[in-house]
Amino acid sequence: MRLGIINGMTETWRLIISPPAQGAHNMALDEAIMESASQKRVPPTLRLYAWTPSCISIGNAQPLVQIDLDRLRESGWEIVRRPTGGRAILHDDELTYSVTAALDETAFQGGVIPSYRFISAGLINALERIGLQVVVQPEIALTPRQRSQPICFELPSSYEITVQGKKLVGSAQLRRGGGILQHGSLPLSGDIGRISQVLVFDNEEDREQSMLGLRKRATTVEWLLGHKLSWSQAAEIMQKGFSEALGIQFVHEDPTALELERAAELLAERYDEGAWLERV
Repeated sequence: MRLGIINGMTETWRLIISPPAQGAHNMALDEAIMESASQKRVPPTLRLYAWTPSCISIGNAQPLVQIDLDRLRESGWEIVRRPTGGRAILHDDELTYSVTAALDETAFQGGVIPSYRFISAGLINALERIGLQVVVQPEIALTPRQRSQPICFELPSSYEITVQGKKLVGSAQLRRGGGILQHGSLPLSGDIGRISQVLVFDNEEDREQSMLGLRKRATTVEWLLGHKLSWSQAAEIMQKGFSEALGIQFVHEDPTALELERAAELLAERYDEGAWLERV
């Protein structure tokens, strides 16, 4: 069933394929596009991108003290605070997607959970195209202890995607000013447990247990398929998955001049500023 077809018409969305960029730039551009979409300057947008150098992103309200900044500097990884919620993610060998739109777009009028389901349909179709048997988690009531866990891929959340019992896609959503932003991480390869190297633990035994536990509960596309999928292959599959499952026709475009200008402002005002990172 094509969920995006409304009144018999196929929706037209914008598709942006971004070159790899620093974490602060990626977050600023996602937010700038959300603002543009909320003002109806642009249609709903699917953006696909990567990160360079590797970067830890922490949730909007996640305490910075959960990150070992000395270890982070030694690793050569960067860190950025997302505008969305959730917990820490290491963005390295992955494809990141973002969906931005005005909240009064038909597909996003029903609230947070229906919009998660809607976007998940595109993700599921993409993953099934490469032969993965996907399971969408039911609505999950997390305990306070689970909510305090520092790592996004530590456990699946409501309506997130698992394969063979392991979490594969981590997503977070923001609704503000009449707009919606949902972005998420699809790990393509690498050691899913290595994020524990830069988190705060009481001792090294706890760090090792965290790494081992994460490898049991989360996974990558390469581990599931037994071979690597390139970023460009993953991006093409993601585009086709969204298009087919949601009834979307994509128009390839770059960010507008206004979006780039606003992203530069957000970068200077927020994402490049220590006050934003250290606010919690």
